Amino acid sequence: MGERLQDQTLTRYFFTESLLRAQFIDQLETTLRQRGVSRFREKGSAVAALHRTWARIKSRFMGGDHTLLITAEQGEEAVNEVYIKALETYLPTSIREILSAQEAHIELVHAFVKTERDRLAAGDKTARSTVPVSDEVSH
Repeated sequence: MGERLQDQTLTRYFFTESLLRAQFIDQLETTLRQRGVSRFREKGSAVAALHRTWARIKSRFMGGDHTLLITAEQGEEAVNEVYIKALETYLPTSIREILSAQEAHIELVHAFVKTERDRLAAGDKTARSTVPVSDEVSH
């Protein structure tokens, strides 16, 4: 989604965030492999691809950065719901800790995206909310 943004700071932010999300997946897969799980269901990747395609369509025909931030916010809400649902189930402590840290970061990103969306809706082109920084991903 970041490649469609006009604001270069937001473009870089979303690019960095996409790299971090790849690390999230890698961290979970590594932990699961260590526990003997060798097959992963990637049901979410098709949904994510559809969401990105919808974002591209909306940005091209329905608006600019504000529209993309609305779409990003919806995506963050969906991702957060998946984490909340996962954390409601029984999980080994190591996996629960990883998911909890990742979910906390996703909540920060969601709040940031909402703030930026509101900033653009208000027509404020100068003030920017603080970009959330994550350091919870470690192998």
